[in-house]
Amino acid sequence: MIYDALFGKPLISLVTVGFAGIVVWFFLSSQRPTTRLVVQILFFGLMTLILVRSGIEPHRFQGYQAEDPQALLVILAKSLWWVHLAWAVIGFIRLYLVLEGSPREARLLQDLVIGVVYIGIALSILAFVFGVPIGTLVATSGVVAIILGLALQNTLADVFSGIALTLGRPYVIGDWILLSDGTEGRVIESNWRATHILTGANNVVVLPNSFLAKLGVTNVSRPDETHLLVLTIRVAPTRMPASIRQVMATALASCNSIVREPPPVVALKGLDATALEVELLFKVTSPSQRATARNEVLDLVYRHCKSAGLLLALPASATILTADLPTEETAQPPSVTPLALIEAIPIFATLTSEEREKLAETTTIREFRKGDVIVREGEMLPSLMMVRAGIIAARRAGEERGRFAPGDFFGETGLLAGMQEVCTLEALTPATVYEIDQEAFAPLLSQRPALAEEIAEDLAGRAERFRDGGALPPEHARSAHAILKTIRTIFRA
Repeated sequence: MIYDALFGKPLISLVTVGFAGIVVWFFLSSQRPTTRLVVQILFFGLMTLILVRSGIEPHRFQGYQAEDPQALLVILAKSLWWVHLAWAVIGFIRLYLVLEGSPREARLLQDLVIGVVYIGIALSILAFVFGVPIGTLVATSGVVAIILGLALQNTLADVFSGIALTLGRPYVIGDWILLSDGTEGRVIESNWRATHILTGANNVVVLPNSFLAKLGVTNVSRPDETHLLVLTIRVAPTRMPASIRQVMATALASCNSIVREPPPVVALKGLDATALEVELLFKVTSPSQRATARNEVLDLVYRHCKSAGLLLALPASATILTADLPTEETAQPPSVTPLALIEAIPIFATLTSEEREKLAETTTIREFRKGDVIVREGEMLPSLMMVRAGIIAARRAGEERGRFAPGDFFGETGLLAGMQEVCTLEALTPATVYEIDQEAFAPLLSQRPALAEEIAEDLAGRAERFRDGGALPPEHARSAHAILKTIRTIFRA
């Protein structure tokens, strides 16, 4: 019965099977290429079997009589057979290239081969189904191709340049590249016509592939995205170069924005009567972090120089008298007093000058040796500590979350809100800090009740300073209202 249905009227069966294959192919998910290929091969094999049994040769042109009622069915059947052949070949090519494990090159080769397959099938249909003389057609189309080639030479140059860039793989999507013309950014799209680059200014630059192929390309993302920065610092030669080098190394060691491995390098570049030139070489995790890291390093160099009593030198282009140059005997290093540190702390910004001076008078000096633990995670530090010199590391669950340098402060959450520390604080180098306890701070809150609200708002925003985006533990995730209530309770007692 099935045999009669398929071979009794072969042309009708062939057309039916051909259209059924098209419907099934469209309903199958594109995420299952193997299943699609198997189904396509089955339909193509069945159509081939029907053609062979019916004596129709799809690869030969058979003349049709104008009055032949089956002429249309023969044309339709043979055309469907060629279309299914094309889809079976394309399905095999897509599956094979994907399995090769090179998706970017695979996509390019897929497009090229698929184009060739479709052109070949179209010519086959014209020759074997409609009897068009392909030789004459190709000879005639050669002239047209020359005209089109001249008209589309820029577009074709972009296409072939895109092929060369794709096969050469100087970059892939997501890489940060620097071009010889100064263009810099991350590659977000690359197609046959052009490459799209997202710059640091959040603009998309579209460069034709033919233009891009002529430029020198520096791939910052290879072998990885770590990026080397070099800063030159000029310091007045009032100390031994080795001492100045050590201060610069300490400044880099306290930086939170740079890569620790490989460690940063301090190189003495030059020395004369006016300055000791020092080069700071350090890496950042990606080019997007360059500005952040440079700003932090410059800030820390200033703070460590001030803490160590070093003076920054004038620019090399400045004209000065030799007699005016500072020496080891005449140099007057800047002083770092408790008052200067208090004035730099944001939560004390609303205090008057007299209140800051009174607070500075109550400070005490504490010294820590390298490796000393100042406070452990979960403990409360009932005093505010301002770093005068040295480096202090903050660790949570054994993982370092940040470092404190001269001018930084900690302990304000315990002093003002009775909150436990979220990190263990340990001295990485010998450290000197100024300490303010609750007894010294209590008179300020009694005289300035509104100050407690300002401090509570500031502490609520600083509570997640050393968190990686996750929620704080219940004992730390507190609102400004809760912190204000705790402050009033502590200082009322």
